[in-house]
Amino acid sequence: MGFALNLDLQLTSSAFTADGAIPTRHTGEGEDVSPALSWSNAPAGTKSFAVICHDPDAPLVSANGTYGFVHWVHYNIPADVTSLPEGCKQHTDGPTNFGKAGYGGPMPPEGHGQHKYYFWILALDCEANLEQGLDMWQLLAKVEPHTLAMNRLIGTYQRG
Repeated sequence: MGFALNLDLQLTSSAFTADGAIPTRHTGEGEDVSPALSWSNAPAGTKSFAVICHDPDAPLVSANGTYGFVHWVHYNIPADVTSLPEGCKQHTDGPTNFGKAGYGGPMPPEGHGQHKYYFWILALDCEANLEQGLDMWQLLAKVEPHTLAMNRLIGTYQRG
């Protein structure tokens, strides 16, 4: 199916609303724990999910031409799971631009203004058995032909 928004698949958080401010608790200035997320209306044939958090406003362009800052790569989520608790440590985490696996919350450069953080949910037609250590770009390359649906929840954050 490829990467195209599917508005039937819904992603929400109890921590912030769509286009709303991400609480400091979920940022590098706070406790730096992932927000609770939940989703609904996955398409028939979904066998697993992946969640990504990416900041396209970050002033970072990598040598391979990719842009923005990756804050979370979380995958191998079984199809019967429809939510992640705050501070989720289950499933598989890939490396972020912080240089480690696991969630790393928003923390734009001082004086850089407000950034938008895209939390993506991908419904996949493959089982939850992808190898460990995939960064966002590697994960996207592997799952693109297996993506049945995807949608996003956008939150904002500006350093205080």
